[in-house]
Amino acid sequence: MKKEYNFKNAKRGQVVPQKGKTRITIYLDADVIEEFRARADEAGYGYQTMINEALRQYLEKGEKPLNEEVIRQVIREELDRVTPH
Repeated sequence: MKKEYNFKNAKRGQVVPQKGKTRITIYLDADVIEEFRARADEAGYGYQTMINEALRQYLEKGEKPLNEEVIRQVIREELDRVTPH
């Protein structure tokens, strides 16, 4: 080991950086956490992983682009709903 180190440009950080995931602090209702813990126990993996998957599914649902095809589909569904058969 050197007798003298230069920490002039040093930055505090993780010893081993993780790729793809970020540690955060978040406040969730106790009943929500308990439900995720119970479901995760049944599934056999961590509740934080399950919360991450639920958030990912939610984001994927909401990211449909509003293009011509989607608009036509919505119009067809609405016409079917209000048109007497």
